[in-house]
Amino acid sequence: MTLAIIIMAAGKGTRMKSTRPKVLHTLAGQPLLGHVLHTAATLNAQHTTVVTGHGAEAVETCVAGINGAARCVRQMPQLGTGHAVQQAVPILPDTGTALILNGDVPLIAARTAQALVQACAGQHLALLTIELQDASGYGRILRNAAGVITGIVEHKDASEEQRRIREVYTGVMAAPTAWLKGAVMNLRNDNAQGEYYLTDVVAQAVADGLKVTSAQAPSETEVLGVNSPAQLADLERRHQLQQAQALMEAGVRLNDPARLDVRGRLTCGTDVEIDVNCIFEGTVHLADGVRVGAHCVIADALIGEGAVIHPYTHIDGAGQPVQVGPRSLVGPYARLRPGAQLGAEVHIGNFVEVKNSQLADGAKANHLAYLGDSTVGQWVNFGDGSITANDDGAHKHRTVIEHDAHVGSNCVLVAPVTVGAGATIGAGSTIGKNAPAGQLTVARAKQVSLSGWVRPTKEKKAP
Repeated sequence: MTLAIIIMAAGKGTRMKSTRPKVLHTLAGQPLLGHVLHTAATLNAQHTTVVTGHGAEAVETCVAGINGAARCVRQMPQLGTGHAVQQAVPILPDTGTALILNGDVPLIAARTAQALVQACAGQHLALLTIELQDASGYGRILRNAAGVITGIVEHKDASEEQRRIREVYTGVMAAPTAWLKGAVMNLRNDNAQGEYYLTDVVAQAVADGLKVTSAQAPSETEVLGVNSPAQLADLERRHQLQQAQALMEAGVRLNDPARLDVRGRLTCGTDVEIDVNCIFEGTVHLADGVRVGAHCVIADALIGEGAVIHPYTHIDGAGQPVQVGPRSLVGPYARLRPGAQLGAEVHIGNFVEVKNSQLADGAKANHLAYLGDSTVGQWVNFGDGSITANDDGAHKHRTVIEHDAHVGSNCVLVAPVTVGAGATIGAGSTIGKNAPAGQLTVARAKQVSLSGWVRPTKEKKAP
C-alpha cells in the first residue's frame, strides 16, 4: 500500500523568541525536523512532503541535506493546520494512506507511527492519542456514550467541561489519502482563530460514515512538542535519560545517568565506564573496558579496548573518526583533532594536541606538546613543550620521527624534516634539517653569561 507522509514545519514558534525557525532548533545535536525526517525514512514511505512557511528557505535547505527525495511545499500565509495540509494536496497520490507528522514533535518512534498506519489500514481515520495529567493546550478527544470518537475540540475553543477531558489528540493522524484530500479542501474557518483546523476532519469523517479509530502513544515523551526554550530543555533531558537507560541496560556503567549527553550514535562494548558530564557527538564506539573520565567531549571516534580517556579531554574527528588504540592513555586536558590515529599503548598527556598525525605503538607525548602532520614511530618519546612546526604560512609539511627516537624538552621540529630511528634531539633545539639515525643532534645557541650586567629598573614615583 502506498504511504505518503506529510510533515508540518511551517510554524514560526513565537515563544522560542528566536529568529531561527522553530523546527531548526536542535535536540540531541540535530534539528527537531531532522529527527522527524529520520523517523519518516524508516517507514519506507513512497512520498514524503514537508510543509514549510516561516524561514522556508532555511528549512528547505535542512530537508534537502537530510532527505533529498523529500518534496517541500510552502504555506504562505499560515492559516492553520488544515490550511497547511491543503498545500500538499496537489502532489499527494490518490491511493493509499497519508500519515501526518509534526516537525516540532521530534521523538515519535517509528513503531508508534507504524501502529497508527496499521490502525488506518487505508480505510479509517486513525488518531494518535494519549491521556495527560495536564492537557492544557491540546485538542481534546470527544467520544459518545459508547466510546466512539465523534470529534476533537481545540483547547481555545473548548468549554470548561471539555477542558477537563484528559485524552488528547497528539497532532498525528493517518487517513485514506483520497478521502483526506477532499476533506481538507472542505474545511471552514468559522472558529475563534479564523483558521482552518485539521482536527475538523474528524467531524467530516463521522458525517461521511468513515470509521474513526485511535492508537495510544506509549509514552508522553514521544508526543511532546516544542514551543519554548523551557520545553526544548525538558525534552532534551527526557531524551538523554532514555539513552542513558538504554546504555545501562546494555551493561555500560554511568556514574550519573542524569549527566550524560549523546548527540549522535554511541555504541559500547562490555565493561565500559563513563564518568559525569561527558558529551558524545557524531558516531563514537567505545570498545571493551574503555574508561572515560569526567567532562570529556568525544565526537567521531573509535576508542580501542582498555583505553583510558582522562578527564577534560576533547576528541573530534569531524566526520573522519579519530582512532585511539588499545590500552592507550589520553589526557587529562588533551586534544585529538581530525586525522589523529593512535596505535596501541600510546600516551598522550596533559595539554598535548595531535592533528593529522599517526603515532605507532608505544609512542609518548606526555606534556605540553603539539604534533601536527606527523608520522611518529614505535616507542618514540616526544618531549615536554616540543612542537612540530608544520605550516610555512602557505602550505602544510610533514614531520617523520622514526621508531625509538627521543625528542628532548622545548624543541621545535621545522617540517619537512625526518628524525632517524634511535636519534636523540637535545633539549631546546630547533631542527630544520634531517637528524641522522642513532645520533645526538643539538641545535641551540651557545650559552653566555655577562658579568657586570645590570637589570633595568623603573623610576620610582613620589608618593
